Amino acid sequence: MIKTTIKIDGMACGMCEAHVNDALRKVIKAKKITSSHKKKEAVVVSENELNEEEIKKVINDTGYTYISMTSEPYKKKFFF
Repeated sequence: MIKTTIKIDGMACGMCEAHVNDALRKVIKAKKITSSHKKKEAVVVSENELNEEEIKKVINDTGYTYISMTSEPYKKKFFF
């Protein structure tokens, strides 16, 4: 599993977060997608690495501004 953090500028509210999540879900197969307008980012947990050019196009096409993208191995947190 891979956790990808996408930095995005232009989100202002919860509806913006939903718009970004929906746009990403249409082009990638992800286990989990969450966005935060306060942190100016979307976090995607997926099986495979994401194509940066594809993500950049999706974000920019929705009217927001793609800034950057970083990936790291995802470690599931367990609560005992």
